[in-house]
Amino acid sequence: MAIFAIGDMHLSLGTDKPMDVFPGWEGYLPRLEANWRKLIGPDDTVILAGDTSWAMNLNDTKADFAFIQNLPGQKWLLKGNHDYWWTTARKMERYLTENGFDTMHILHNNACMVGDYALCGTRGWPFDDTNAQDAKIMAREAGRLRISLQAGGSAQKIAFLHYPPVYPGGSAQPLVDILHEFGVQQCYYGHLHGKSIRGAIQREVDGIRYKLVSADGLHFCPYKICD
Repeated sequence: MAIFAIGDMHLSLGTDKPMDVFPGWEGYLPRLEANWRKLIGPDDTVILAGDTSWAMNLNDTKADFAFIQNLPGQKWLLKGNHDYWWTTARKMERYLTENGFDTMHILHNNACMVGDYALCGTRGWPFDDTNAQDAKIMAREAGRLRISLQAGGSAQKIAFLHYPPVYPGGSAQPLVDILHEFGVQQCYYGHLHGKSIRGAIQREVDGIRYKLVSADGLHFCPYKICD
């Protein structure tokens, strides 16, 4: 029952927004599928750290979700800033059930329990957006992270965010403070692409190990966290 993570797959099988136009993304979908099938088995768990599909509404995700459904493993989806299809957890879970997407689950105000681990997370928010509206969103995301970590009970917790919680020039301190409060030692995040990958914090900071898991940052190969 290994645990893997990958984010920012930006699937567009049901819409005309191919990622292949960007440098390094050429032919990425076959590469992603081949790597996935080589590494991941049906009993493994994969956290998808946001920006999963370019679909604009839930009904338009069917082709993208069918692709994910047919890959091995149980998948838990976080919200990303481009997941415009995202709606309430109840509506999304009902949609997954009605369409037979039984290997897919929503990670939102809850935790995924795998062995001795609780997999927790939320979208997050950029640390440098400081106006009143952004502060309100940050506080909401911090609350969701807290709820998710609380849902993990006494299990060892691994955190997942879409936005980076730490940057070379600062951090999303409300989120980082909550990670420390709950004793999180590993945090995985996405969102960064292209030249931004080089500046990603991918090391231990104050006792927490941070790792970027955006698809192009991983060369379209899901990252194995633990067995």
